[in-house]
Amino acid sequence: MKHLFTLLVFSLFSLVGFSQTGVVTGKIYDAEFNDLLPFANIVVKNTTIGTTSDFDGNYELELDPGTYVLVYSFVGYQPKEITDVVIEENTEVTINVTLNPSSESLDEVVVSTSIRRNSEAAVLNLQRKSVNLFDGLSIETMKKSGASNVASAVKSVPGVSLQDGKFVYVRGLGDRYTKSILNGMDIPGLDPDRNTVQLDIFPSNLIENIIVYKTLTADLPADFTGGVVDIVTKDFSSREEYNLSVGVGYNPSMHFNSDFITQSKSGTDFLGFDNGLRDDPIALGASIPALADNSPRLTELTRRFEPEMAAQNDTSFMNYNFGFSTSNQIEIGDHKLGYIAAISYNAETTLYDDYTQNFLFKPQSLSETELVPNRLQKGYLSEENVLISGLAGITYKRDFSKYKAVFTKVQNGTAKTGKFEQESFITNAALFYSDNLEYTEKTVNNLLLSGTHAFSAESSNELDWSVSGTNVKVNDKDVRSTLFEYDDGQYIIRPSIGEPRRIWRNLEENNLSSKLNFTKKHQLFNKDAKFKAGLAQVYKERDFDINQYSLRIDGTPAAAFSGNPDNLLISENIWTTDNSGGTYVVSNFEPANTFNAYATTYAAYVSEEFKITDKLKSVLGLRFEKYDSYYTGSNTIGDINYDDERIIDEADLFPSLNLIYSLNDNTNLRLSYAKSTARPSFKEASVAQIFDPISNITFNGNIDLKTTYVDNFDLRYEIFSEDAGLLALSGFYKSFDNPIELTIFGLEAINDVIPRNIGDAKVYGVELEFRRNLGFIYENLNSLSFNTNISVIESEQTMNEAEYEGRLSAARDGEEIDDKRQLQGQSPYLINAGLSYSKNGIQSGIYYNVQGETLQIVGIGQVSDVYTDPFHSLNFNFSKSFGEKENRTITLKVDNILNDEIRSNYQSYNAEDQIFSNYSPGVEFSLSYAIKF
Repeated sequence: MKHLFTLLVFSLFSLVGFSQTGVVTGKIYDAEFNDLLPFANIVVKNTTIGTTSDFDGNYELELDPGTYVLVYSFVGYQPKEITDVVIEENTEVTINVTLNPSSESLDEVVVSTSIRRNSEAAVLNLQRKSVNLFDGLSIETMKKSGASNVASAVKSVPGVSLQDGKFVYVRGLGDRYTKSILNGMDIPGLDPDRNTVQLDIFPSNLIENIIVYKTLTADLPADFTGGVVDIVTKDFSSREEYNLSVGVGYNPSMHFNSDFITQSKSGTDFLGFDNGLRDDPIALGASIPALADNSPRLTELTRRFEPEMAAQNDTSFMNYNFGFSTSNQIEIGDHKLGYIAAISYNAETTLYDDYTQNFLFKPQSLSETELVPNRLQKGYLSEENVLISGLAGITYKRDFSKYKAVFTKVQNGTAKTGKFEQESFITNAALFYSDNLEYTEKTVNNLLLSGTHAFSAESSNELDWSVSGTNVKVNDKDVRSTLFEYDDGQYIIRPSIGEPRRIWRNLEENNLSSKLNFTKKHQLFNKDAKFKAGLAQVYKERDFDINQYSLRIDGTPAAAFSGNPDNLLISENIWTTDNSGGTYVVSNFEPANTFNAYATTYAAYVSEEFKITDKLKSVLGLRFEKYDSYYTGSNTIGDINYDDERIIDEADLFPSLNLIYSLNDNTNLRLSYAKSTARPSFKEASVAQIFDPISNITFNGNIDLKTTYVDNFDLRYEIFSEDAGLLALSGFYKSFDNPIELTIFGLEAINDVIPRNIGDAKVYGVELEFRRNLGFIYENLNSLSFNTNISVIESEQTMNEAEYEGRLSAARDGEEIDDKRQLQGQSPYLINAGLSYSKNGIQSGIYYNVQGETLQIVGIGQVSDVYTDPFHSLNFNFSKSFGEKENRTITLKVDNILNDEIRSNYQSYNAEDQIFSNYSPGVEFSLSYAIKF
């Protein structure tokens, strides 16, 4: 593989051609409507050299090396001059420009700014004029943060936090209330039960921008409340371009560690999938003879299983990654055909030598307050993760139309290995040792087709459409768990506590979505206005099944197990019709864990963006969505059957209103209202029971879940400065009807969780955002920029009668029970802060992020609530560009400098907090090298 990699690099270098000119590219934006501005003029000042933007707002201008002043203009808009545009041989300079409408007093005024200031202000200019409240990241901002992928970059967006380093939350609301879309379309991720896509699968060098919408307009889907993250990919570059990057990561507590635990690998694990080594040896639902049948077939079926059951010791390796991308365009007559392609490979190894998972409850006596252990678990947990993502797209541009096709493929394989010591206090105290082996294989294939049509240069109408199809497969292959009780020097398998298990879980989901939008610019009340209308459709279908087996022991095996799980299935210990005893397989097939579900959404909307006065602008919209969800399956016992039964049937109107009042050119006041929804996932709205042997937690579906509805109110005051600065103060209020929360199943099963609708809730809070170049303090600080955003949020959940009575019955002496509590998944505060430096090819910064203590699982009765502790994330990056054209970059990053732990605790009245789960991610140092040619 090393030789192939070297050959690839040299082959690509040999393809590169060099020219004697440079090129300026970018987009022209219409500040009036926060939209692209087609057919604008771009000329070199005092010359006839120039070009025009295409119908999509894009332009490119080839120039000889030198320093230029570029003038951007359009009829009815203030011209803008960009100074200090330096063109070098075989280089590309990107300049995105926002043009403002002219007023009578400003017809002949030309706005002049430097290229540096213009680049920094591009996104903020759009935010200033947009009626919809959003925050954006340009490619320049991503470069400053040293972000190699979207997940790393989006952390700097106000009100945004990340879970597990890759799933985005907005305003402290959980995954259920945040949505991710790619180029405006739904795309399921590697975890289709989440509403957000795993953001680390998108390389930053393929991204045009990232937009986080915090208020709703009618053209956006209604199933988000916190925010929508829209990832917009580039169309293509202006000339042939290649990007290559390689990197390594080292964590002292995890890598080159001889205590690492692992499992046998298939020959294709390094490619993110299993080659069949871990396939289920018995067909789903196949008959297995009972022991009483005394059948040789039982022996034959048992021997089919891979005998490995124990974790193996090895020495861990470090993290490593590489990526490659290319882009170009071809002239076809007066039209352009462009392509973009990328592939990235990321291998990560983690080891938690302190992984803890505990279960406790309140004592029976109401006079006692300290929590009582039910089961305590601590030990080693390792993960070997391979993530390969690829993207290929072509774009065909005519004079007034654009057609685009993008194919995305993601392949992910994760091997988890656990080795734990457990103490059980269910009846009498007992000590257990467990080994757990898991392998999860995930595949996502997505094809997106889209088109935009402007009809003519003078046309005020635009039509755009998109069709997206996605197939997702998630296979848990041969999940193995073995639990030995250790008693008086003997290792015992006790069936009443837990038999050795083998589990296969298979999920396949297909998603087909489409949308059609029509836009017309027109005059309303003698002022510019924009009308939009559209249709949308989403179809999702999931097939899910679990095939699981127990390994049982009859009589006395020939060889002692001696606490070694691998001895369960050695040849001499397998039961036969002739021996005195041994291991045999039993099917634990449960009908509830095989189901089919599908859902349909049909939507239509209309909106009108118009000026009420010269200073007051509005967007008024109405969206209709018809949502139906169907389920086929049966409960565990098999006495309740669902046959294509419609379990959710909703037809709703979602109104929205956004107002922006311009106090002056740099100061706005915003007000908005919108109604939104949150719907249960297929897993939640089911009767499935899904056991995780590593955490010992069983997820239970709830087919009676109801849809959540939310009323959203936002108010924001913002001041923009000419040096790309922003000071904003926001307030928001959200009212939830039937929020879905993850709760403890009950006292009879404190290791089980289930989603429930528990009363109503409200969330309200304030956000403060400040970003500015520090040159306003002292000129020599121009290279430093500071940004921070702070969100303080209060949530209040009104309990239903069952929860309130359960808490009341388990209240300790002297404890007062209120019928209100924090909303599950809602953080009480968020803090993001960053200080960055940019000069002479150096990009550096230090960034801090924390999310407040959050209710993770809602307790019930004698089981306490579980809260996540704040995780203080402090990260540093330093990158230096060098080479003749600064086309080479070396980057050093340090993550989790504070070496903080990820912990969740039980909290109870007058009791010391007790650990629910805990592990230490450690400090990671990473070094990468990138070249652009």
